[in-house]
Amino acid sequence: MSHLITPRELQGEGESGRPLRLLDVRWRLDLPEGRPDYVAGHLPGAVYVDLERELSKRGYPEEGRYPLPDVAALEASVRRWGVREGDLVVAYDDNDAVAAARAWWLLRRRGVRIRVLDGGLRAWVAQGYPLERGDFRPAPGDARLTAADPGAVTTDEAARAPVEGYLIDVRAPEHYRGLAPGLDPVSGHIPGALNIPVIAHITRDGAFRSPDEIRAVLDAFGVDPTRPITLYCGAGISSAHSALAYAEAGIETRIYPGSWSQWARSPRRPVAVGRTPADSLQAW
Repeated sequence: MSHLITPRELQGEGESGRPLRLLDVRWRLDLPEGRPDYVAGHLPGAVYVDLERELSKRGYPEEGRYPLPDVAALEASVRRWGVREGDLVVAYDDNDAVAAARAWWLLRRRGVRIRVLDGGLRAWVAQGYPLERGDFRPAPGDARLTAADPGAVTTDEAARAPVEGYLIDVRAPEHYRGLAPGLDPVSGHIPGALNIPVIAHITRDGAFRSPDEIRAVLDAFGVDPTRPITLYCGAGISSAHSALAYAEAGIETRIYPGSWSQWARSPRRPVAVGRTPADSLQAW
């Protein structure tokens, strides 16, 4: 089954009477609080999900900006969203599914049947489907999460990833090359990482490219999808989008959740700058 669902398919699910729960995961780096936009208009019956408080936990800086929530806290959030055992859960956002993919990644291996709305809110509206205003609060659900690994690696495992398989940095080239100062103490990339930005998997209208196109991108970079692939980004959010794209193409990957925000705060970790995986190594 596809990890994605089209607006037409979602409308059909809603009309079928089968159990369905919609998650509005609106969040972006420049606008982290998505609730005001959610209240102004969201898919009928959708509940707002706070990415920074429910799909992450507060932690120390050296853990990265968005550490993973523990299973008990995540299960409490899932029940607050009204998810019941057996429900189909569909996550969406208004930013090319970057935030919705985080929900998908955290829940898919833990017993939740979850898909992502392809094209997100924009595609839903473009096809003429309705929105509703206000804050929807469903009755608490009863879903139980298993304590399964969502597919995460540690900093040490990320360091070994280019030797054991591939490490892919999904950030924009200027961040990978160390040309754009950010929130972290140092700029650049993890030595040995390839740069395949998230946007390589997105069409102009914000939908995912086809599985064949996604596999073709990997092939162009010389990536053998049968070998282990580890993904990272700036803070562990957008890498889930690439994980979703690859999963849709039949390729399983793992994510370094701390990503650059953790690596850049890890003492004695080398930093590479430039266009290639190890153009210029720096120690800091």
